[in-house]
Amino acid sequence: INHMECANNRNADEALQFCNNSDVDSAWYKKMETCISPLPEVQTEEEVAGGALENWPQRASAVPPRITRGSVSGITPEKFEEDNKLWAERADHYKKLIPPLAKGRYRNVMDMDAGMGGFAAALMEYPLWVMNVVPSGSAPDALGVIYERGFIGTFHDWCEAFSTYPRTYDLIHANKVFSFYHDRCVT
Repeated sequence: INHMECANNRNADEALQFCNNSDVDSAWYKKMETCISPLPEVQTEEEVAGGALENWPQRASAVPPRITRGSVSGITPEKFEEDNKLWAERADHYKKLIPPLAKGRYRNVMDMDAGMGGFAAALMEYPLWVMNVVPSGSAPDALGVIYERGFIGTFHDWCEAFSTYPRTYDLIHANKVFSFYHDRCVT
C-alpha cells in the first residue's frame, strides 16, 4: 500500500533504485529506465499511498484520490462531477440512437479520447466493457484517473496504428479525437 517498507529494506537489491522523474505517469516516447516508480509519500506504514480507493462499483463514480489531492492539473472534484453528469446524459441519448447498446449487442467498445473515463462510467449499467484510450500529448493526462476509477486504459498516438485488429471493437467512440489530431499527423 506504500513504499515505506520497500525504502527501509533496500538491502535486497541495491542496484534497483527509485525513479528520479517527478512525472511517474509519463510514458509515451520516453526513455525507459530500470527503476521503481515511487508512490506518493506517506507518514505511517498503515497509510495508503495516494489515498484509499472506494470499493467497486462505487469506485467508478467516486472522485479519485489523485483528483482530491490536486495532482491532476486543471481537474477539480467539481469538474469531475460535471464530467460524470455530462456523460450520463450523453449515454442516455446514445441509448435512444443505438437501441442495441443496452441489450448486449455491443460488448467491446473503444473510447478513442477517454478523458477521465466518464463515458465508460456512464455505460456501466450495460453488458459491455470499454477500452479507454488517452491520446498521447493530451492535457490533462488522466490515465491514472481512469485506473483509479477501476477501468482499463492505455496511451496511444492516433497518428500511428493501434495494435489490435479494428473489428475487435463493436463500437468506436471518437468524441473530439479528430479535432485533437487536426494537422498533427504527418504522412
